[in-house]
Amino acid sequence: MLIEIKDKVASLSLFENKFVCDLNACKGACCIEGDSGAPITEEEITILEDDLEKIKPYMRQEGIDTVDKSGVFYMDWDNEAVTTLVNGKECAFVNFDKNNIAKCAIEQAHKEGKTSFKKPISCHLYPIRVQKFNDFEALNYSEWKICEPACACGSKLDVKVFKFLKEPIIRAFGEDFYQEMETIDLELEKQKN
Repeated sequence: MLIEIKDKVASLSLFENKFVCDLNACKGACCIEGDSGAPITEEEITILEDDLEKIKPYMRQEGIDTVDKSGVFYMDWDNEAVTTLVNGKECAFVNFDKNNIAKCAIEQAHKEGKTSFKKPISCHLYPIRVQKFNDFEALNYSEWKICEPACACGSKLDVKVFKFLKEPIIRAFGEDFYQEMETIDLELEKQKN
């Protein structure tokens, strides 16, 4: 079931499913698994290219070498711009902490005030995937086996997908959009009771 919110439609699963990232369990697998890089907008490509030298100190050498050779993005099989991958596997912007947990070099540079760019909005919104159509955008919940620990953690803490993603939803669509999601959630809860 889809729910209309302003000029978008959102999957009911964003209100029903529970989700809280558990990096100790998954090790940031979403940054290293999959068949292409993270979707990235033209504006984000420009920012990454402009701020690349500020981000490089947080990257692994393999990522730096790949980006220097191939650029910050490539066009995937859907003809969509995505972040460059190292050897067709992990994102070029990933590095690993002492516990072998994947971390985003872009986000680390942002936290240390080196760039105003937090990370691609597609990464920040994950597990929400935004699909653009001619007249609207669809917000879908992307279920993936590697996120089973996040689903278990979300269930334990009783946190819905959209509530876990409050900050990126507001970043992408605005405070009013998130408030409307809250209102819809209250209505859905009333219907259950």
